[in-house]
Amino acid sequence: MNSLKNSVRLVGNLGMDPEVKTFDTNKKLAKLSLATSDSYKNDKGEKITDTQWHNLVIWGAQAQIAGDLLKKGDEIVVEGRLSSRSYVDKDGNKKYISEIIVNEFLKVSSRN
Repeated sequence: MNSLKNSVRLVGNLGMDPEVKTFDTNKKLAKLSLATSDSYKNDKGEKITDTQWHNLVIWGAQAQIAGDLLKKGDEIVVEGRLSSRSYVDKDGNKKYISEIIVNEFLKVSSRN
């Protein structure tokens, strides 16, 4: 049951090509954005689509695989955990961000 405490599973489309960074220790980090959409009909019978954007972070060897394999528009499935953090921007304002730290991902289909 421990794995259920902070577990996120999403299916969606990438909003950008992965940005892969390599640190001095040769550790790799990939950042991506993922769009998930839900559709429903309102009380007038009109179809409404609600799109949510999620920040994804992938570490290690999977980061390089993501950089080589994934492109904007690809449909993927991710499994990971939710992480929230804060930082101070260049103007001195405190900002908050939520990210999905990805444990595993699967490419479902390509944009083309």
